[in-house]
Amino acid sequence: MRDTMSDTPRPVSSSSEPSAPSDGGKSHAFWRVFWLAFLVGSLGYAWYSFYVPSNTIEWADSYSAGQAQASASDKPMILFFTGAWCVPCRIMKRNVWADDEVTTAVNAEFVPVTIDVDDPDSVAALTRYQVGITPTTIVTDAQGNVMQQIPGGLSKADFLDVLDAARD
Repeated sequence: MRDTMSDTPRPVSSSSEPSAPSDGGKSHAFWRVFWLAFLVGSLGYAWYSFYVPSNTIEWADSYSAGQAQASASDKPMILFFTGAWCVPCRIMKRNVWADDEVTTAVNAEFVPVTIDVDDPDSVAALTRYQVGITPTTIVTDAQGNVMQQIPGGLSKADFLDVLDAARD
């Protein structure tokens, strides 16, 4: 038996409503470009946040080694409190600590010490200087007495101002 329903043409609707134009292609292309731009922007920001170039600062091995070195040389210390997870610390490492002018000034006139706030050996320094946020930069005299304590990140210009004030 033959199905006569499939052979018969369907009636055309005589409705007065216009059909919506199909812009599926334009909409799809917009979202493709949007998400691609979002992905590229996100990857760029992640790289910016976590990239840290090497520097030639002559860091003391530990806080106690820095204290001994500062006492022996009668130079002030720069204590840089940081953490591996700290994005502002990484930005400061990239923009300040990796700069040649900063490297020259710090190596010539200070005993730089980086202190990881997550290291159990850092508890004494964290307690003594009451550090609660990272990054924190502290300039001390040779005996470890605070001359300046700056919580938060610093730009290169602000850091150089801190060094100039410590020299006076």
